[in-house]
Amino acid sequence: MTRCNKGSVIGMTGPKRYIATLAPVLVEFDMRIKKGEQEEDDLQLIDGAIEYDNLCTSEYPFTDRINGDCGTVDITLALVRWAFEATIDVTVSKVQSRFDLSLSSFVFIMDGLHEIQLFRGNIGESCGLRRHVIAVKEDTWMHLKFKVGQRSCKNDGDLDCHCSFKAKKTWV
Repeated sequence: MTRCNKGSVIGMTGPKRYIATLAPVLVEFDMRIKKGEQEEDDLQLIDGAIEYDNLCTSEYPFTDRINGDCGTVDITLALVRWAFEATIDVTVSKVQSRFDLSLSSFVFIMDGLHEIQLFRGNIGESCGLRRHVIAVKEDTWMHLKFKVGQRSCKNDGDLDCHCSFKAKKTWV
């Protein structure tokens, strides 16, 4: 397993419509259930935006429920002052036999480490996992936990691997 090349960035798409806000924080989302190859085949789960006026003083994670036409999503947010985006990009470079993989990131927020589940699933061939973008302060220690196991095995046979590094700004 390897990290992506230094300086590699995720192409983020901008809003699909004009948005004006007076709130200090705006969270826009467009969540879909994948049904086909084309985006128009996907089922729209939730599409919209939330403004947060009172987020300026809350640096503790909090959960907000978003109701949509096809379901409900709980989103957990936290204010991270003076933050920048950190990209976590993991590639599975060689696979000898199918295995289960769980990948988590642990970041320090106010009162301790908080886990962010990044991936959980079965791997059968070499592939890149979905890139994840999180907000962190510069020089924050980021901790990744890889849990590898076989479906036929109980948790006793699972292998836990840990990787830690400091978040650094790189300008592209």
